[in-house]
Amino acid sequence: MDFLRPDTLAEALALKAQRPDAVPIAGGTDVMVELNFDHRRPAALLDLTRIAELRSWDADGDNGDTVRIGACVPYTRIIEELGERLPGLAMASRTVGSPQIRNRGTVGGNLGAASPAGDTHPVLLAADATVEAASTRGTRLIPATDFYLGVKRNALEPDELITAVHVPATRAPQQFSKVGTRNAMVIAVCSFAVALHPAQNRVGAAVGSAAPTPRRASAAEEFLSAELTSTNQWESPKPLLDSVKRRFGDLVAEAASPIDDVRGSAAYRKHALSVLARRTLGWAWQDYSGKVA
Repeated sequence: MDFLRPDTLAEALALKAQRPDAVPIAGGTDVMVELNFDHRRPAALLDLTRIAELRSWDADGDNGDTVRIGACVPYTRIIEELGERLPGLAMASRTVGSPQIRNRGTVGGNLGAASPAGDTHPVLLAADATVEAASTRGTRLIPATDFYLGVKRNALEPDELITAVHVPATRAPQQFSKVGTRNAMVIAVCSFAVALHPAQNRVGAAVGSAAPTPRRASAAEEFLSAELTSTNQWESPKPLLDSVKRRFGDLVAEAASPIDDVRGSAAYRKHALSVLARRTLGWAWQDYSGKVA
């Protein structure tokens, strides 16, 4: 196995163009597990840890209303430095593994692995994030909704690297929750994220670990957005009816297509998603009502 260690992004992209079979490695929290268990034996590893451009974040957009997070920024920094701007992503980052893993693991790595159970994926979908991919041919932005193609399959071309993820900054409430066999060092049985977008009078919602890919709960989004708009609750919020929360939870569960496996049955995952959706919506709406009041 060859070990490629570029010092700059330009060098990394050139090496990836020459060796499209090279597997990128940053935190190594997924790749090293696969290597240690002999589940994967790539011809080359492309070490990205020396590349300064990938280890920083900055405000992006015309008004600094988007945060561009370099692919090698670890979860710990997202929690400590971006919690106010990206509340949902910070919440999801807190649920990743142990402190040691959060110090090493990255959102870029989570995206590259494209596991249906990746903790950050539902938040990125609900928040309308975009993935920045680069190659020697140039740079392109891929909406998160188009990035996940199948189990551990993403929209990257063989010569491309994930260089950053762009996430809209917000002061509106976001929530993330997951079900697992314990609080840390565990893969999600299922997960859910909700994001309120009051400026557009709409809601974002997405599920994880409950389908071949992370996916948005589009029907649930449309139902709740229409309900809140028709009752003028964006401007004058009041407690949500139980019937609204139940319907929202049912539609979230319907968006999933889970399987039975060692971590849980399909029926359990659907039930759990319905409960998670009702609870997270309740927390987010309580937060929003307090801010508007």
